[in-house]
Amino acid sequence: MGWRLNKRFYEDAATACGEGGFSVLLDDRPVRTPAGAPLVLPSEALAVAIAREWRDQPSEIHPETMPLTRLAVTAIDRVRPEREAVVRAVSAYAETDLLCYRAETPPDLAARQAQLWQPLLDWCRDFYGVRLRVTTGVIPVRQPPQALHVLRGVVDACDDPHLAALSTLTADSGSLILALALMAGRIDAAAAWEAALLDERYQASKWGEDAEALALREALRTDLHGVAEFLTLLDR
Repeated sequence: MGWRLNKRFYEDAATACGEGGFSVLLDDRPVRTPAGAPLVLPSEALAVAIAREWRDQPSEIHPETMPLTRLAVTAIDRVRPEREAVVRAVSAYAETDLLCYRAETPPDLAARQAQLWQPLLDWCRDFYGVRLRVTTGVIPVRQPPQALHVLRGVVDACDDPHLAALSTLTADSGSLILALALMAGRIDAAAAWEAALLDERYQASKWGEDAEALALREALRTDLHGVAEFLTLLDR
């Protein structure tokens, strides 16, 4: 998050309703982001959950255990001042979306990709009117400019907190379509994790687990569940 925090310096965390939304208070003092902006949340449910993250900290503060706070800070300190760059970066995932690149062999992997990935592309076609091209191998396929234009409009229509969540999801999964499906409730975090790591988990099943890769996969699982919770609370 960027805070230089160590020892817990407050007794309790609570929330307050004020101008522009809901604040988190540490001993009656409003939390500010590392950049100095007020940490104001659009949803009371999200503010309550973030206050709980602060309340649950032990004698030392561990930002890595505060996924909701981190996302809220990202929305304020990164997305808000750099919105155009974030929209451009997130939209670019559609040009080489993970779901569009399939294996030719082995047949069981190709079949599993079609089973998990194609329904998400079909959902994108039905929900947004966007049909992306699918190819085999790693040579880039040029996506229809109109499809990319529509998807950029979808990304740009997100408010800052939703865009922060979408940015995290696309970076984690390598797929804008998968990220949009999770944000829209088409899939849950468990299904998103399974789809995003399909290739890696297939290789692990054939060649065995690598401890470092396993740790990274579990970290991704935690991240996806954190973003999914953030979205649920944001829209409550």
